[in-house]
Amino acid sequence: MESKRMTEQEMRGEILALVRAYCEQYHAPKVDFEPGNRLPYAARVYDHEEMENLVSSALEFWLTAGHYTDEFERGFAAFLGVKHCSLVNSGSSANLLAFMALTSPLLGERTVRRGDEVITVAAGFPTTVAPIIQYGAVPVFVDVTLPTYNVDVTLLEGALSARTKAVMIAHTLGNPFDLAAVKSFCDSHNLWLVEDNCDALGSQYTLDGTEHYTGTIGDIGTSSFYPPHHMTMGEGGAVYTHNALLHRIVRSLRDWGRDCICASGQDNLCGHRFDRQDGELPRGYDHKYVYSHFGYNLKATDMQAAVGVAQLKKLPSFVERRRHNFARLRAALADMEEFFILPEATEHADPSWFGFLLTCREGVERTKIVRYIEEHGIQTRMLFAGNLTKHPCFDEMRASGEGYRIAGSLDVTDRIMNDTFWLGVYPGLTDERIDYMAQVVKEAARSCASEKFRSI
Repeated sequence: MESKRMTEQEMRGEILALVRAYCEQYHAPKVDFEPGNRLPYAARVYDHEEMENLVSSALEFWLTAGHYTDEFERGFAAFLGVKHCSLVNSGSSANLLAFMALTSPLLGERTVRRGDEVITVAAGFPTTVAPIIQYGAVPVFVDVTLPTYNVDVTLLEGALSARTKAVMIAHTLGNPFDLAAVKSFCDSHNLWLVEDNCDALGSQYTLDGTEHYTGTIGDIGTSSFYPPHHMTMGEGGAVYTHNALLHRIVRSLRDWGRDCICASGQDNLCGHRFDRQDGELPRGYDHKYVYSHFGYNLKATDMQAAVGVAQLKKLPSFVERRRHNFARLRAALADMEEFFILPEATEHADPSWFGFLLTCREGVERTKIVRYIEEHGIQTRMLFAGNLTKHPCFDEMRASGEGYRIAGSLDVTDRIMNDTFWLGVYPGLTDERIDYMAQVVKEAARSCASEKFRSI
């Protein structure tokens, strides 16, 4: 007898059931831990839900942005409490779009133009600064503070000039910068504020008695969904804002620079596709192909978004675990103050920590400490660029003395460049693993510190 042919839905269900079984058998996190096992600073945390969503999207074969993208953008905006969200293909693209939005002629007198200045810091990841330079604006670097590793807000007024148009700064490894002071500075001088939130998703800051997620207090916020970050979709990022005009500009720049707001496969949403007058084009030129900006194609795929939809459900638990791991590690290292400057949260902030920063005190050699820790299976990282202005990408600008400006000194930034490293606190680290990390750090300090400290 001929077997009954499965419907599409039945076959899809069977495929997804196999995906779930495959994930549970071959992708389940390793429970057992032996001292010396590799402990990365970050890693993906996922289960069958992400894999099922990914395969389900692949079976649809829509490929580009589709219904999973729409679902993610709505869900992510709801989580943050913002009006508008645009999914993009990376956190770097998110930063690019956030800054490029400020260069739109639609902003009138507030448009950032070539030669205008943007206040930022050099102690961070280069993609916060790269869009400023690539456009031809001038980054103005100010120093940071210890033990928060964030912008020294007392230096902002001194960095201001007649050409200053914006402040664009990242929250360092999950620790929010002093948003009250920075926002007040921006408001008083009519400056744009861009929060690079790529390392701080889920961090909160209390402003005027109300708790906000970081990335939502400034004019634009950005996130990254690269695998090490707070949640992942492989490659991916987001730009979000309360400002409808900025959102319109971001969407235009993300989608080739089009003036049209119709999504892929959609036509004539505005009802005026063939009766407009734009630029010097002939009247009635198809509005679907009118370009108001020099834009890009920076959309994410629906397969990425499908993973993000599943990850978003887990994000609150991820944030909770990061806070737990940070607190446990800090408590375990509380007696190490003679060797290290331990990290502290910014006042009024509740960080969703990306990492645990340690700055070696005088007489403690970072290189020896880090080598010992790495030899015992624990991955470490520097605070990214350390001092970005010291890198080869600045060689020509340093030689010419043009293209950037340093307001005051970067003494603390240089201190971080020379003496600071960090450890992971990602959700996949169990208490047992956190305790082992603390044990190794203590051993490293006592075995590698100077004779002054070895005698303590």
